[in-house]
Amino acid sequence: MWSTIRSDIEAVFENDPAARSRFEVIFTYSGLHAIWAHRIAHVFYRRRWFTIARIISQISRFMTGIEIHPGAKIGRKLFIDHGMGVVIGETCEIGDEVVIYQGVTLGGTGKEKGKRHPTIGNRVVIASGAKVLGSFKVGDNSNIGANSVVLRPVPPDSTVVGIPGRVVKRNGERVGDRLDHTNLPDPLVETFRFMQKEINELKAEIQRLKERPEGSGSGREPQEREKVGAAPQDS
Repeated sequence: MWSTIRSDIEAVFENDPAARSRFEVIFTYSGLHAIWAHRIAHVFYRRRWFTIARIISQISRFMTGIEIHPGAKIGRKLFIDHGMGVVIGETCEIGDEVVIYQGVTLGGTGKEKGKRHPTIGNRVVIASGAKVLGSFKVGDNSNIGANSVVLRPVPPDSTVVGIPGRVVKRNGERVGDRLDHTNLPDPLVETFRFMQKEINELKAEIQRLKERPEGSGSGREPQEREKVGAAPQDS
């Protein structure tokens, strides 16, 4: 227990340059308080004392603004920075050395039973306002961008942004639009690509019209006009 407490405090100093002393961290960091309250509530939850566990989690929610279901499994050195509005669901699993910022939701997508919340790997950073919804895994060493909505699995060592979330970097290298490592469709990119194709075709057509010499029509237009204006001759 004491080892876990020390590692939680160390996580604050590793991730927050504003942390000045252990005294300040222990008494003023709401994210740390929420994690400790959850660890206590989780013990009661595992012993099937669900009501007591929920009471502890609700008191913690009232005091810190961070809602962690007592059934969630949390690893070592979780750091919740400015955690107001953070929600972590019942079947969520969080690995070691994870960083979560304010407004993050690790939730489900419906009323399904069983495992319905995400599994977060080790050393993952989830930025402000991000929503990770569904029963899938976010791979180790990944970054979830601010306000992203992640609905599909994320491979390790990836950076995800957008709505719906899409992988833009993997193993430190930018992922091109046509590379679909996680089967995450991006209708916005596809629409822009189609519009760009149409624009290029229109530009090419306009350029062809500009390059055509003046009066270089079929060459038959004056003759046709003369025939139309001529009076019919008597046989």
